[in-house]
Amino acid sequence: MPTVVVMDVSLSMTRPVAVEGSEEYQRKHLAVHGLTMLFEHMATNYKLEFTALVVFSSLWELMVPFTRDYNTLQEALSNMDDYDKTCLESALLGVCNIVQQEWGAAIPCQVVLVTDGCLGIGRGSLRHSLATHNQRSESNRFPLPFPFPSKLYVMCMANLEELQSTDSLDCLERLIDLNNGEGQIFTIDGPLCLKNVQSMFGKLIDLAYTPFHAILKCGHLTSDVQVFPRPEPFIIDEEIDPIPKAINTDLEIVGFVDIADISSPPVLSRHLVLPIALNREGDEVGPGITDDTEDENSANQIAGKIPNFCVLLHGSLKVEGMVAVVQLGPEWYGMLYSQADSKKKSNLMMSLFEPGPEPLPWLGKMAQLGPISDAKENPYGEDDNKSPFPLQPKNKRSYAQNVTVWIKPSGLQTDVQKILRNARKLPEKTQTFYKELNRLRKAALAFGFLDLLKGVADMLERECTLLPDTAHPDAAFQLTHAAQQLKVASTGASEYAAYDHNIAPLQTDFSSSSTERM
Repeated sequence: MPTVVVMDVSLSMTRPVAVEGSEEYQRKHLAVHGLTMLFEHMATNYKLEFTALVVFSSLWELMVPFTRDYNTLQEALSNMDDYDKTCLESALLGVCNIVQQEWGAAIPCQVVLVTDGCLGIGRGSLRHSLATHNQRSESNRFPLPFPFPSKLYVMCMANLEELQSTDSLDCLERLIDLNNGEGQIFTIDGPLCLKNVQSMFGKLIDLAYTPFHAILKCGHLTSDVQVFPRPEPFIIDEEIDPIPKAINTDLEIVGFVDIADISSPPVLSRHLVLPIALNREGDEVGPGITDDTEDENSANQIAGKIPNFCVLLHGSLKVEGMVAVVQLGPEWYGMLYSQADSKKKSNLMMSLFEPGPEPLPWLGKMAQLGPISDAKENPYGEDDNKSPFPLQPKNKRSYAQNVTVWIKPSGLQTDVQKILRNARKLPEKTQTFYKELNRLRKAALAFGFLDLLKGVADMLERECTLLPDTAHPDAAFQLTHAAQQLKVASTGASEYAAYDHNIAPLQTDFSSSSTERM
């Protein structure tokens, strides 16, 4: 996921730090040292990560837009100037604008805020922003929570004792709380020195920027892979005591399915699956990504000559038009497939389904799927012209039924007119009349529209009085009966007002004699 590094360049960051040696250090120098360590780690292990650099004081500036060139980011660290007071709110607002312009509001993003814990003074300070948080209008809302999925990591160039001597730590913790608790505050353990800064940034790397290495298995075939970006633990909301579920480092392929059968399923996240090249001694060379240096080029050339199951799988899925179902953990599945970036370039991707035994209803339970050879006859037909999917559900889905919708007045008017048309053709249209009447009755009860039932009952009574002399006698009985049933239902105080109750045609001598003639 993209990363935005937000660097504090206010005057408080120029405060000197007592470090052993003759060279004078400022807190800004400690921050630059830590960020350099982070960028070097990402250049080696997170080459596909997009990173931007923002500096701020009372205003903010985008020093480096989103890039994968970490040399540019490190050069920008040495070209930062010092400015005036700290205004954290404007910086967070700038982060919102930058991320939304580049990635929209759906892509998760990590924000690394590097500051010394000084909150600023006066209007625009963090104390002032938090104090006025609840008095703001929607047009002037505080930037947190971010309008996109995010994690906020605060890297303080100060130790815990220094932050606790003021209310700085409480205010920074309030920032994490405003971001829905997504994030963490890191402080320097012990005195301010380069070693302790390295230790602090090392904790951030371990938490958020450690590559996810796994072993992809299919029978006796295996391959060491890196999954990028790192899969986040998933929390099931339905559980009483929700526990984050993390995917296993052993990814086992349990079967293959046609792309047409899997269709376009709902997924939690999508990830690149990159083979990790190993030399003959078993040492890791790195994921199969090219670089400009001669050493890495030669290493990649050597790795390209070694057979790799991940490459075989990618080519097979692409040619056969299939996906591989992979087990991520107990009752948790995903799929591996080939996705083309262009006509000549494609990547092996992994999508994670929601945890559960039946993540895709049209495939049924994953544990009950089996090979075609176990079936008595080929479920795809001899000419591969049919499919056993989708499985038909036992219960009829609500969205598969004819639902009465009265979004516009014309829809309600049409249903009432249909009842009146059938009422004028009684007794020939008795069955259709009661079918439409019960449909309107159930919809009115579901919506709580009891006045409609009384209104239709009055209409039916009026139709009864307007019947011509040549009308069949049974018509008057049926209209009166239907009107009485609707009035009873409109009171809501009788067994006849139950939702499941249907109004049945009134049995009369005329209706029974007509039935006998038929």
